Amino acid sequence: MPVSTMTRSTRPRTAAAIAGVALAVTTAAGPASASSTRDPGAVSVTATIPVGNFPIGAGANPSTDTVYVPNAGDGTVSVINGRTDTVTATITIGDLLLAAAVNPRTDTIYVAGKGKVYVVSGRTDTVTATVVIGGGVLPGIAVDALTGAVYVATGNSDSVAVIDGRTNEVEATVAVGVNPFGVAVNPVTDAIYVANQGGQTVSVISGRTDTVTATVPVGTFPTGVAVNPLTDTTYVTNQGTGTVSVISGRTGTVTATIAIGGPVPGVTVDALTDTAFVTDQGNNTVAVINGRTDEVEATVAVGNGPSAIAASPLAGQVYAANEQDNTVSVLSGADWARRHR
Repeated sequence: MPVSTMTRSTRPRTAAAIAGVALAVTTAAGPASASSTRDPGAVSVTATIPVGNFPIGAGANPSTDTVYVPNAGDGTVSVINGRTDTVTATITIGDLLLAAAVNPRTDTIYVAGKGKVYVVSGRTDTVTATVVIGGGVLPGIAVDALTGAVYVATGNSDSVAVIDGRTNEVEATVAVGVNPFGVAVNPVTDAIYVANQGGQTVSVISGRTDTVTATVPVGTFPTGVAVNPLTDTTYVTNQGTGTVSVISGRTGTVTATIAIGGPVPGVTVDALTDTAFVTDQGNNTVAVINGRTDEVEATVAVGNGPSAIAASPLAGQVYAANEQDNTVSVLSGADWARRHR
């Protein structure tokens, strides 16, 4: 049933609250200044971390500098310490795990399985609750850190389930396009972006009303979604065309289409440097996109079959899960080094 008007729709989005979330998610109050020195050519793989079997998802908590990698092949989640680039724990769940999302304010991780979402405590690395969604595999999941709402793509059910993060109960189901896959949240505008693989569209959901407010045409077989909340820009990977659609949140239109190459399943954003990172499975690389110019400014070779990717700004690193060789590639570069001077 739809959520009552008491919780998410009326929670004030004050400047202080928004700044707090932006700080937690991006460790910055705004994008890099125009005078900042960018050195994309220095981006490189600084570590390769063995994880579980067939890692296909990734979620980062920038507040604790921890990365969570669901391993679809063995039903586990690898917990990576961003300071040491080592696996510090392996959480056994025993399901087909495809995606993970983190609420940095509560240190809670949400892992999407087959018809279920597993709620994990970041403090204890244990499952504290299981939310039954129903249906088949759940390919995408995202969290609004301001409201605590969790958004889950249901794949073949053509809908997004909305979980109340306080009660761990499904409070709404929103019909979207055909075969929704990737999900991303802009906590500043309270907008949720859903890539519909079967319809070549992105559904835009209002977090206040749990209704679709816009449908944006994109490329073929859209899969991954990431949002820069500081520029109100959304990046959507189109696997069928090997491109990235750039959507303006202000106009609800595609403002650029960036050619990458092979199948592009995953994307993440570093909001501080206004940079997007896209996995390219066809070439086993990560493309680095300048958010100001919408151009690929670097290409970094990673492991075999990069899929999901997540940024951890406090560590100054990006983590790419390589599903074919059971590793995670750690990328870092001069922009992040400059940030911590």
